[in-house]
Amino acid sequence: MAGCEGAAASPGTLYANAEIEPSLAVNPQNARNLVASWQEDRWSTGGSRGIVAGASSDGGTTWSQHALPFTRCGGGTLANGGDYERASNAWISASPSGTAFVAALAFTGLAMQPASVSAVVASRSTDGGATWSATATLIRDTDGSFNDKVAITADPVTPHAVYAVWDRLTTTNSGVTWFVRSVDEGASWEVARAIYDPGPNNQTINNILVVLPNGMLIVFYVEIDTAANGTLSTYFALIRSSDNGATWSNPVRVADDLSVGTHDPDTGQPVRDASILPEIAVGPGGSLFVVWQDARFSGGVRDGIALTRSDDGGLTWSTPARVNANGTVAAFVPSVNVRADGTIGVAYFDFRANTADRNTLLTDYWLARSANGTVWQETQIAAAFDLAVAPTSTATTPEGLFLGDYQGLVSVGTTFVPLFARTNSGNPANRTDVFAAPAVSATAAAVAPLRPTIASPDALQMYRESEQWQRSAQDNVARALRARRPEPRGDR
Repeated sequence: MAGCEGAAASPGTLYANAEIEPSLAVNPQNARNLVASWQEDRWSTGGSRGIVAGASSDGGTTWSQHALPFTRCGGGTLANGGDYERASNAWISASPSGTAFVAALAFTGLAMQPASVSAVVASRSTDGGATWSATATLIRDTDGSFNDKVAITADPVTPHAVYAVWDRLTTTNSGVTWFVRSVDEGASWEVARAIYDPGPNNQTINNILVVLPNGMLIVFYVEIDTAANGTLSTYFALIRSSDNGATWSNPVRVADDLSVGTHDPDTGQPVRDASILPEIAVGPGGSLFVVWQDARFSGGVRDGIALTRSDDGGLTWSTPARVNANGTVAAFVPSVNVRADGTIGVAYFDFRANTADRNTLLTDYWLARSANGTVWQETQIAAAFDLAVAPTSTATTPEGLFLGDYQGLVSVGTTFVPLFARTNSGNPANRTDVFAAPAVSATAAAVAPLRPTIASPDALQMYRESEQWQRSAQDNVARALRARRPEPRGDR
């Protein structure tokens, strides 16, 4: 409905009917029941009109949809806790009892400007996604802070425990990791609190919580440190808790981020990708897997998909290995999931189908599978589509093409189920939709086995010796932060 955001809606271009950034979970009580969330009606200046929850009872073949009252356009009001202009970054999880949880950012006004409001909100469903509870407010700030990149996790080990983590940016240049817990499956929530402070002028982002089979909580995050001369260093780290989040360990470093970001190879237009937004998954034996975009496999020329593994609860990590099959084109926005039999799945976009036509940017979506993280097989999830017609993010300069900071990937039995956004070419009134591919890893033919390139031990030294690589990486981090850090744009 036009104008549903409110009379004083923030500026920007509205992409009506554009869905982006899906998240996906499986009901442990019924593997045919999938629940999802995504952004609906994306704004160029950040956020969307609302968050939609999807539910499938047939393994992802058909879906019902429900607008969540996190925003005014989704039915939110002052009375029901959803009186916000926009929402973003919806994340979904399901508990062993089958209860589903969605958390999202909700905000009004220009970030950290007078009269602005920033919140983290949540809802739960006890009937497989058919209905959802009233909005729960996990934190609500006015113009002194902005909350970003929330992730919610239902504990698979401790009954009834649910957790949410995010970074909270302030006008005093801090970006601390925040945590909140429910011990009654989201019926009520404890008071949110800070659990890791990276120090002045530094921040965390992309906080994600996973739980090991022994009950250990892992909060995985990206840290961005700002030196006195203004240069940025980015790396991945984690903290651990053995008491359900009451106390937390010192940080453990996982890997350095050497990404340079993604651009249209013909026009140079940037893609708002996941180059500082890795993902983490837990295998059935407690092994941890992290995937991210990284340029270490091309000497800083283009990003590929890197994977590292830990078999000791996150204390030590393997040398990053390349997952993407075609190292001559950029690969971006990876997702990771591990099946019950230990098979690793990584989904990602790349440009191997692109042509020299400057008016299009043909993009494929792939699923790579491996039993050991060394030899991989690939399946094409989606035929090539034109990324050039995707919604743009005006927070980047020039505008960045955007399908979401992440996509969904789960497994049901021996099948990986991707949930992803892609464009609808030639239809500016409906630029993107969200698609499920529930049978892709079971029926589609795989390409020949591929042995990924292993990063040499001197990759960091190569980076330090390459001024061009360092400049590209610095520019990429700065561009990614401009798309997220609170400035007078109202972005997110």
